[in-house]
Amino acid sequence: MEGNTAIANVLRLEGTEYLFCYPANPLIEAAAIAGIKPIMSRTERTTVNMADGYTRVTNGHRTGVVVTQSGPGIENAFAGIAHAYAESTPILVLPGGTARARIGQSPDFDAMSAFANVTKWAGQINQADRIPEMMRRAYTHLRSGRGAPVMLQVPADVATEEIDESIFDYRPVKSHKSAGDPSDVADAVKMLLGAKSPVIYAGQCILWAEASEELREFAELVNVPVMTTNTGKSAFPENHPLSLGTGGATLTKMVRHFLDKADLVFGVGCSFTTNLASVGIPPGKMLIQCTVDTRDLNKEQQLHHAVVGDARLVLQQLTEEARKQTGTDGRRGDGSVEAEVKSVKEEWLGEWMHLLTSDE
Repeated sequence: MEGNTAIANVLRLEGTEYLFCYPANPLIEAAAIAGIKPIMSRTERTTVNMADGYTRVTNGHRTGVVVTQSGPGIENAFAGIAHAYAESTPILVLPGGTARARIGQSPDFDAMSAFANVTKWAGQINQADRIPEMMRRAYTHLRSGRGAPVMLQVPADVATEEIDESIFDYRPVKSHKSAGDPSDVADAVKMLLGAKSPVIYAGQCILWAEASEELREFAELVNVPVMTTNTGKSAFPENHPLSLGTGGATLTKMVRHFLDKADLVFGVGCSFTTNLASVGIPPGKMLIQCTVDTRDLNKEQQLHHAVVGDARLVLQQLTEEARKQTGTDGRRGDGSVEAEVKSVKEEWLGEWMHLLTSDE
């Protein structure tokens, strides 16, 4: 079989339903023959955005796959891929590439170097019999740790090179998740329970990990108010008595009030990144971070403690540990925290109501 057919077969085995693409790339036809539906756009940026959106609405259970032509095609896709990288969306990008004998000869576009800083991994299939190996590596990166785009370039002659069907061996890649170190979890809970005015700072990884229910249970158990990042919005229900709303370039009065008075900020599923229109963390706070990505640790702020692991698994551990340290019912409080949240929220809404209800 040809290289394109081998790649299409891998995509089919991985459950690919749609191919978001822009002509011309023979892989599109090979995928269609394999039963994968091509969806065309008029620009590569839109192609990538559709794959990004598809991954998000399936919450990562299906990976958006992008196919572009070499040169101008993958060049035009840069903004969309950079956007997906900034928002931690796992998508697979399969651009065409210059034939191996012409690599490095102008105007050959070195996509691997160009996309190195906006992908989790950028590789190239240098011979057809490595297609199963390289596709396996690509899907491993897509399904492990923090989500991000992965790019695998296919030189034109590799796409048409024959691969012996007898050596084509591919099994779908499983997602692997890890929980946190139990001692780190115990220390984190102890610090949280010892704080006077803690705030939980929840990020987008709560959504990717499908851990909203675990976050709600933990927040109620330890009686701590919750704010979310912009990309983490809806990870915690905003009609909940402990909800402070979202903090970003704009923020609720509840976020400002509780974040300023906090002595400890407990980050879960967030990067603590203060650029990209994030609210930032005021100085002088104790910081605990629970993240799946070690690159987030001690990045901008110096942490007092950290737990590394999948947000859902870590929240389950935190809840169990909180019950060990406080009892089965946890530290549910006397309602004063909820009352303070309500009071600030009512004051905030009162300030804005004349604008919210205006017909001007």
